[in-house]
Amino acid sequence: MRVLITGVAGFLGSHLADRFLSEGHEVLGMDNFLTGTAENIGHLMGNEQFNFIRHDVTEFIYVQGALDGVLHLASPASPIDYLKLPIQTLKVGSLGTHKALGLSLEKNARFLLASTSEVYGDPQVHPQKEDYWGHVNPTGPRGVYDEAKRFAEALTMAYHRYHGLDVRIARIFNTYGPRMRLDDGRVVSNFLVQAIQGKQLTIYGDGTQTRSFCYIDDMLDGLYQLFMSNRTDPINLGNPAEFSILELIDILQRVVGHDLDVTHESLPEDDPQVRQPDITAAKEVLDWEPEITLEEGLRRSLPYFQERLGISS
Repeated sequence: MRVLITGVAGFLGSHLADRFLSEGHEVLGMDNFLTGTAENIGHLMGNEQFNFIRHDVTEFIYVQGALDGVLHLASPASPIDYLKLPIQTLKVGSLGTHKALGLSLEKNARFLLASTSEVYGDPQVHPQKEDYWGHVNPTGPRGVYDEAKRFAEALTMAYHRYHGLDVRIARIFNTYGPRMRLDDGRVVSNFLVQAIQGKQLTIYGDGTQTRSFCYIDDMLDGLYQLFMSNRTDPINLGNPAEFSILELIDILQRVVGHDLDVTHESLPEDDPQVRQPDITAAKEVLDWEPEITLEEGLRRSLPYFQERLGISS
């Protein structure tokens, strides 16, 4: 196949390009480096099966030749990014999704939207199933990301129903691993950087809030299998093993081999108290579930962060 991946220079997009190339496909990568980095795709630049297009997906997208798939991953994806770039986040979720869908329609290509567990907001249903409509504050600071992705899902399904476009929607839960930005503000990268530098770990709130962490390799398997499947409705992709932030710290202490000091700061507005995917559909439809434990995933991630920080193990 020949596929286009938007947001290819991001954490998830660059890994997904690797996965499609490893499966023998040709990849066109598109990014404007708003939050992605050239370092993430530098290793691909000599690959004859990979071509890079520097472009802002909120503008008209032109691609020569046939396409079999468009995988739309372009978007700021961490709180520190979308709180700093609220307008750009809304534009890529709306205008960017519209342009990517238009390209898919023109090329008669399968479309995959990288949506998010944030569509569930601060959930009142736990764990979260795909038929839960969510609990989102549309005018709060996090709403720019939540509503951008909710709109993107609605637009994707409108193209499916009105134009008959073949679509996939992945609701991605917390994912971590190598190539995360050191300063992206997500809890795993924050904690790894602080632990390696010998700093106190910053806990927002009392640390009892929960998250479900999926290692990048497991997520890539889920996304690839979803793209190859016949599933049109949204589907949760994430690790259903739920941990409090305090439990995450306990595991990280085992990984780094020493105790970690902590400091507390106030909880951000609209920060979800719980987050856990119900992946029944993914198990049944995709025959997929994560295999890598949180401790193993942290051990695999640690060397990358040590290298980026210039600190030996």
